[in-house]
Amino acid sequence: MADEKITLLSTWLSPFGIRVRIALAQKGVEYVYKEENLGNKSSLLLQMNPVKKQIPVLIHNGKPVCESLVIVQYIDEVWNQESPLLPSDPYQRAQAKFWADFVDKKLYSLGMQLSSSTGEAAKKELLESFKLLEGELGQKPFFGGETLGFVDVALIPFYSWFSAFEHCGNFLMVEECPRLLAWAHKCLEKESVSKTLPDPNKAFDFLMVYLKKQKAN
Repeated sequence: MADEKITLLSTWLSPFGIRVRIALAQKGVEYVYKEENLGNKSSLLLQMNPVKKQIPVLIHNGKPVCESLVIVQYIDEVWNQESPLLPSDPYQRAQAKFWADFVDKKLYSLGMQLSSSTGEAAKKELLESFKLLEGELGQKPFFGGETLGFVDVALIPFYSWFSAFEHCGNFLMVEECPRLLAWAHKCLEKESVSKTLPDPNKAFDFLMVYLKKQKAN
């Protein structure tokens, strides 16, 4: 597959783009990364995702794959010789997809609401969501068991947002969800994760400015 052309269109802090980058790193897949300016979207992005015009988009040999969880599953199926992310058992596979979808439907939108007038309600629901994820994790080192899996890849990008969540919601993850924080540190032992996640201080500063703008609108 050395002659393959693989390009990823995303932005540096997007948790959805980061999960794709982690999946590619886990598989050892080389690709070209193109940073998108969402205020002035490239013609390539508009061409490759004309329906939603959103990142991330994986372009594999000229063909686009859109939506981050769809892309991660695609990566797992195409480069299936290395580091499987989804279980082979159908039930476990379905469960992994369910919890990854739960992450998608809850964390981003609730996090965005923390600094708004609905912040207290969002904080309560966000912490409830984190605790449900802790329950699913149980005593396992990873959601996927002994190895980094689909749910881990879906969730770990939000670790870069934890400090902003804590600041806006006035809580501490170490007090509210210690097992989830320990899980995040376990994920960071993986090079695919530690080398992909953005600098936490840079992420915090950016998110504080972004959330302040959102609150003003």
